[in-house]
Amino acid sequence: MARPARLLPALTAVPLTLTLAALTACGAGVHGVPGGSGVRDPYFPKAGNGGYDVSHYGLRLAYTPDAHHLTGTATLTARATKGLSAFNLDLRGLKVEAVTVGGVAARWNRAGQELTVRPRDDIRQGERFRVTVRYSGAPETVTDPDGSEEGWLRTTDGVLALGEPTGSMTWFPGNHHPSDKAAYDLTVTVPRGLQAVSNGELRSETTANGRTTFRWHTAEPMASYLATLAIGDFDISRSRTGDGLPLYTAVDPAETEASRPVLGRIPEVLRWAERRFGPYPFSAGGAIVDRAPEVGYALETQSRPVFPDAPDMTFLVHEFAHQWYGDSVTPRSWRDMWLNEGFATYAEWLWEEDHGGESTQETFDALYSGDYFDTEEDGEAIWEFPPAEPPDAARISEPPVYLRGAMVLQQVRQAVGDDGFWRILRGWAAEYRHGNAGTDDFTRFVEKQAPGVDFDGIWEDWLYGEGKPERG
Repeated sequence: MARPARLLPALTAVPLTLTLAALTACGAGVHGVPGGSGVRDPYFPKAGNGGYDVSHYGLRLAYTPDAHHLTGTATLTARATKGLSAFNLDLRGLKVEAVTVGGVAARWNRAGQELTVRPRDDIRQGERFRVTVRYSGAPETVTDPDGSEEGWLRTTDGVLALGEPTGSMTWFPGNHHPSDKAAYDLTVTVPRGLQAVSNGELRSETTANGRTTFRWHTAEPMASYLATLAIGDFDISRSRTGDGLPLYTAVDPAETEASRPVLGRIPEVLRWAERRFGPYPFSAGGAIVDRAPEVGYALETQSRPVFPDAPDMTFLVHEFAHQWYGDSVTPRSWRDMWLNEGFATYAEWLWEEDHGGESTQETFDALYSGDYFDTEEDGEAIWEFPPAEPPDAARISEPPVYLRGAMVLQQVRQAVGDDGFWRILRGWAAEYRHGNAGTDDFTRFVEKQAPGVDFDGIWEDWLYGEGKPERG
């Protein structure tokens, strides 16, 4: 990212008579326990849920901007990681109308963001199952601990849905923690004349009875915070890179002229990034430029980053670097945000270095001396806490995570030399491609790539150390 629960009364569903589907949990002899209501993330402990892993989201949505009304059916395909008598989904607001597991009506209740589902039969450990939730209502906008806005953000002609860190639960139920990634199929119907743009590849667009339906497919695993949906009037551009990668770009007409020079360089940025970071990890690319009054930041939504207005090259490089570092290699917890933002910030420095600007070491030196900043206060901000240990949820997107995180990478580069550093950058992206990784994974990986180098001082002083480190 580049960016400067209300409680509901408990309700119980009335069981319905439905036909058992192929993935029903057959509970004879199974003694399950309830899954956890959260994965105990250090900053968002109620985010995500224990007891299962989601492999696929099938979302069917219909939205009418004038009425601000969403109807949805979400079908999650998952595998139980232990025997389950109940499990939770994250869903904020919205009215739940029915829940089934394997096609059989399930009991459920609500408490805050937790939708607790109790299937008729317990689910065996290792068993695949499907849960379907029908819901509707007016989705909410969420204010993050740092004061930024996310969730379902209304625009002048539609909506922009953004999810980092927890906003996606405002428009579909799920396991909303970055550690559980899945494939997605999103079908969304909107009034004729509007477009609906999401992640991945557009499979079809059909119009009937005054409404248009768009089908989007994301094959590669995606954390739910990287899912997006933009509904409105857009200028659409479709093209392919020289390697055949399909690009789909949607721009608010008010931003089309200002955006064209920079967005036209997406193929160039992708070619450069592949040389530095390895093969592009997704089957499609592009961008969304949409203006929502509450949004003052860009976001690395998977395969199609979102910008609140015409981006400059720095923002474009930053968000596309995230496709490798953050989207493909996704943090194991929100404490590991520097693995997203430090890497994407360092990509900005690399772009400058490779295109006639300051070297990464010159940028590092300016940050260390304070010459990089307009004020002394800004210069001191990067030393307020170590990048690997933000003090709380409100500070996971502050300067130490971005700038000091990038300085860690420059220290690694100085320790191993350029050839070793390029191997580490590409190797890290390859080793955890489409997976999750934490800070400990990174430090072990680096040490394994350069066994003769002592990294203890870098980790202790730059990654975990308090205050401004002494330069070696």
